[in-house]
Amino acid sequence: MAKAGKATYLVGIDLGTTNTVVAYVEAGRAGAPIELFGIEQLVAPGEVAPRPMLPSLRYHPADGELAPGDLQLPWAQQDVAGVSQVVLGALARQFGAQVPGRLVASAKSWLSHGQVDRQAAILPWGAEAEVPKVSPVAASASYLAHVRAAWNARFPQAPLEQQELVLTIPASFDEGARALTLAAARQAGLAQLRLVEEPQAAFHDYLQRHRETLRDQLAQSRRILVVDVGGGTTDFSLIDVELDDDGEPQFSRTGVGNHLILGGDNMDLALAHLVETRMAAGSEGGLRLSAARLSQLMERCRAAKELLLSHDAPASTSVTLLGGGSRLIGASRSVELTREEVAALVIDGFFPLVDAHETARKGRAGIIEFGLPYAQDAAVTRHLASFLQQHGGELPDTVLLNGGVFRADALAQRLADTLAHWRGSAPHVLHNDNPDVAVARGAVAYALARRGEAPRIGGGSPRSYYLVLGESVKEHRAVCILPRGAASGEEIGLADRRFALRLGRPVRFHLATSNARGAIPPKAGDLVDLRDGDFLHLPPLASVLHAGADGNDKRDIAVQLATVMTDVGTLEVHCVSEEDPAQRWQLEFQLRGEAQAGESDGEIEPVSPRIREAVAKIERIFGGKAQKTDSRDVRQLRQHLEQGLGGRENWDTPLLRQLFDALLARARGRRRSAEHERVWLNLAGYCLRPGYGDALDPWRIEQLWALFDTGAQFHKDSQVCSEWWTLWRRVAGGLSSEQQLRLLDDFAYNLQADEGERSRRPVTLVNGSDDDMLRLGASLERIPGAYKAEVGAWLLKRMKKSPDLHSLWALARVGARQPLHGSAHEVVDSATVSDWLAVLLAMDWKKTEAAAFASAHLARMTGDRSRDIDATLRATVIARLKGVGAPASWVAMVAEVVQLDEASTKRMLGEALPPGLKLLA
Repeated sequence: MAKAGKATYLVGIDLGTTNTVVAYVEAGRAGAPIELFGIEQLVAPGEVAPRPMLPSLRYHPADGELAPGDLQLPWAQQDVAGVSQVVLGALARQFGAQVPGRLVASAKSWLSHGQVDRQAAILPWGAEAEVPKVSPVAASASYLAHVRAAWNARFPQAPLEQQELVLTIPASFDEGARALTLAAARQAGLAQLRLVEEPQAAFHDYLQRHRETLRDQLAQSRRILVVDVGGGTTDFSLIDVELDDDGEPQFSRTGVGNHLILGGDNMDLALAHLVETRMAAGSEGGLRLSAARLSQLMERCRAAKELLLSHDAPASTSVTLLGGGSRLIGASRSVELTREEVAALVIDGFFPLVDAHETARKGRAGIIEFGLPYAQDAAVTRHLASFLQQHGGELPDTVLLNGGVFRADALAQRLADTLAHWRGSAPHVLHNDNPDVAVARGAVAYALARRGEAPRIGGGSPRSYYLVLGESVKEHRAVCILPRGAASGEEIGLADRRFALRLGRPVRFHLATSNARGAIPPKAGDLVDLRDGDFLHLPPLASVLHAGADGNDKRDIAVQLATVMTDVGTLEVHCVSEEDPAQRWQLEFQLRGEAQAGESDGEIEPVSPRIREAVAKIERIFGGKAQKTDSRDVRQLRQHLEQGLGGRENWDTPLLRQLFDALLARARGRRRSAEHERVWLNLAGYCLRPGYGDALDPWRIEQLWALFDTGAQFHKDSQVCSEWWTLWRRVAGGLSSEQQLRLLDDFAYNLQADEGERSRRPVTLVNGSDDDMLRLGASLERIPGAYKAEVGAWLLKRMKKSPDLHSLWALARVGARQPLHGSAHEVVDSATVSDWLAVLLAMDWKKTEAAAFASAHLARMTGDRSRDIDATLRATVIARLKGVGAPASWVAMVAEVVQLDEASTKRMLGEALPPGLKLLA
C-alpha cells in the first residue's frame, strides 16, 4: 500500500455482485468532500460515457457480432481474463438481456462457492462450448482492471495502484473468499490495499456524513443493527454504542452474521420462475428455458422489478423474451407483471413478517439455480431473527439499511415494521441517502478514520487471546498474544518472548480466549495459567511452514511473535525470524463462531490412550531397525492394531491420520517384501481416505504423491498392484486435477495398450486389471467432463457383455449430477447422461437393482438446469423407481434437491467414510 501521507488520494472500491462503485477524497486536505468517481464505460456500441456505477457484468460476443470500433475505449487494454473480445459494464447489461448464454454475472457470489474451482474458467455458467469462459477470480479482476484503467486515464499523475486503497467485502466472507478477492485485485494490478467489511463501511459512511451531529443523532442508541442486502449477499452486523466521559458516542462491532447468498439476484430469479411458468401455460408442450435463456430472462425481470417497486411506479409492465435464430420476433413471448404481484412476491416472499423466536429453515425452501448455493430459506427476516438469537437476543434500538434493494421504500418499511413487531416499539432508522454508493463512500471514510480524520468504529478486540505453550491443548500454560481492547489493524510484537519454530514438518497451534474483565487487563506477553479463570479453547490451526528461497526445511529456528486483529475478523500471527526479521510466516485464525469452539476440544487430543502401542506395532513391521518378524506378523498387523484400538470401522479421522503419519514416516519399510508392501498400501490408503477432512491432509497428500513416480516396489506381484490402485482410489478426493489426470494416463494405458506396448511398459507404471481401473476411473471426479464421458462409454461397452454391479456403480459415479468431491463444472453434460439413462431404462430393474441405483444418481436433481436432465425423462425415471419399489430416498433425490443419506453416500464412495466426516453432496 502507498505509505500514509504519500498517496494523493484515498480511494474506496465497492466490488459488488451487481455494480462496482468507486469513491475518493484528496489525501491531507481537511474537510474535503468524498466524491464518486465516474467510471468511463461503453454505454452503446462505440459510445463511451462516465457512470457512477460499473455493472459487474461481462458479455462475450460471438465472432463477428461486433465491429472492433464498437468496443473502443479511451485507453488500450487487454482483458486480464484473456478473452479477445469482451464488453464490460452498462453495454454488457444491455446485450445480456438480448442474447442468451454470453453474460457473466454474479462473479462475487461464485467467489464464495466452495464446491466449485473458483479459479477455473466456468463462467458464463452453462454456456455453450463455443462461448469463451472465465473464472470467478478473473471476472472480478476484470472489473477492477477496468476501474484501474479508467482512473489512470483521468489521473495519469496519480495512478490508482499508488493510492491508498480500501476494497470492501461482505462481512461474512470466509478466509477462502477473502483470499480470492485479494488474488483478483493482484491480477488487476492492485497489489496493495486494505479490506473492510461492507456493513462497517456503510456505517462509516453514516458517521462521516453526520460527524458534526453524532451526539444528537445517536443520543438514545445503544445497539445498532446494520442490514446490508445487496445483489448477491445479505449481511448483518451489530455495533454497540457507549458514551465516553464527555458524552461522545464510541462504537464497537460486536456481531457478524453467517454467509448468505441471498439478495437481489434471488428476487430476480423468483420473478423469472414466475414469468417462465406463465409463458409455459401459453405454450404447446410447456416451456422450460435453458440456463442461458433463464439468465437472459432474469435481466428482464430485474428491470421490471426495479420499475414496479420504484416511486410513482406504473400499475404494470411487460416482460418480453425474444425467440432465437430466424424466429427472433415471431417466437417472442410476453408476460404482464403488475405492481401488486411483484410487491407481494418480493416483500412477502423475502421479507415476511415473522416472530422474533423463528429461525431460518434448514430444509429446501429457497430457490436453487445456476449451480450457486443460494440460502435455503429465502426469508431475510427469518435469517435476521436467527442472527439476533445467536448474539444474545438483545434487540437493537437503531437500524441502518444498506444495499440496492432498499431503494424500494416498501422493503425498507417492511424490515422496520418487523423490528417494531419484535421490540414493541419502532426502532430508530438511520437515514441512508444513497444505498447504492454508501459502501464505496464508507470505504473512504474508513481510510480517513484510520488517519484520525473521521469517526471510527473502535472498541478493539472484545477478548484476549492466548497461545497455549506445549504440544497439547491440555497444557495449562499460555502466553497472551493479543490483549482485550487491542485496536484492529495495529500489530503487537512480543519482543520479550522467543519460540522455536519447526520448518518443513506439520505443526499445530492451539489458542485459548477469554473475555474476562478483571481489574488488571492482561498485556501482550503475559503468562497465564489456564486453570485460573474462564478460558475457552479454540479449534487449532495445523500447518506446514516452509523455508524461503534457501529451501532449508526440516530445521528449528528461533522466532518472535507479532499479532494483529484484522478489520475483517481474523487474528493474524506472524512468526518473525530472529536472524532475519524480514523473514516471516503468517498464520491466520478464523475467530468467528468461537462460542461453539470449545466443543471441538475432544478432537484435538490423541484419540486413544493406546496410540503409542499402535505406533510401536507399526514400527515393529516397518521401522528402520530390523526386527524379527515373519510374513504372518506382517499380514496380521491390521488385526493387531484392532486389538488395541477397536474395530477399524470405528477409527475416526484424528486417529486414522495419526496412524497414516506413522506409516508415512516408515514408508521405506514397505520395500522389505511383497507382503510388507501389500499391507502398507492397504493401511495407508485406508487411513488417509477420502484424501481430505483434516487440516494437514493437503500436506499428507503432497508427501504421498512423491511416491507415485517411483511406482510399486514389487510390481510383478498382482496383489501389490491391486493394492496400489486401491490406495489412489481411496485418497482421490485429495488429489488435484493435474494429479487425477496423471492417474487417468495410467488408466488409459492399462486398458488400451497392445501386447507390444505392454512389453515395453516402464517398471514404474503399475499394471492394473480392468476391475482395478473401473474403480479408479469412477473416483476421478476432477477430470474434465469430456474425459468422464469417455470413461462412461468404456463402461457401457463393458456392460454390453454383462451389466455387472461394479460397472453400474462406476457409471453412477462417473455420471453423477452432484460429485462427492469434484467441482460441479466438471460433470458429464446432461445430453450424454440422458443417452446413458436410455440404456439403463432398457434393463430389468427388478432383476438388476444396481441399474435403478445408477439411474437415480444420473437423474438426481441439483436445481441447476445446466446439469439436470429434462423434466420428461426425470418423470420416467421417478415412475420406474416407484414401480420397482426403490427406496424412498432414491425417489426423493430425483424429484427434489436433497443431500445424500449415509447409506447412499457410502455406496457411492465405495466404502464408509471415517466416523464424523461428512460430505456436502
